[in-house]
Amino acid sequence: MPERLLHPLRRRRALDRLRNGPPPRRVLVVCHGNICRSPYAAALLGYELTRPAHGTIRRIRIESAGFLAWGRPCPPMAVEVAAALGVDLSNHLSTMLVPSGVSAADLIVVMDKLQASALRGLFGRAVRDVLILGDLDPERIETRTIRDPVEQPKEVFERCYSRINRCVRQLVQAVADSAERTRSSRGAAPLTQPELTT
Repeated sequence: MPERLLHPLRRRRALDRLRNGPPPRRVLVVCHGNICRSPYAAALLGYELTRPAHGTIRRIRIESAGFLAWGRPCPPMAVEVAAALGVDLSNHLSTMLVPSGVSAADLIVVMDKLQASALRGLFGRAVRDVLILGDLDPERIETRTIRDPVEQPKEVFERCYSRINRCVRQLVQAVADSAERTRSSRGAAPLTQPELTT
């Protein structure tokens, strides 16, 4: 069955899970190499969580990682396109997934179903702990995968980051809804800012 037909159901389930569960304290954003998609999504997530509209969200630690080597910078095109969208990737260096980082995360955000399967198979994470970011896209889709733009033209980076923008904003709103529900049920709590480690 084409993924576009399953998308409304997957999106509803993903949003319901985020809204009805406890707000995460630690989010790990994952892509293959941790130089294009996950650092951008993590940085944007950190920015969006600090906006006044989401002031009820308590402290969240945000990290990103990948399946390849340590210490690689983002490609120049990633830095350029991200900068045009207000996100600074100029100092990012890739980080590899390690068991301690994976086990510490309350929510793991991935770019495709193969990465989700790897995190479950290699690191023993439950299905409920891993979110395919593309499932949150509010627009019609052809694939749930957020495609890797590495070594592609600028237009591919722009399309990729535009889709990440849409999905991250849906994620932030769902987490804000969860935080507000939790806050209302427990009484007001002090507000703090997210901590970003990409």
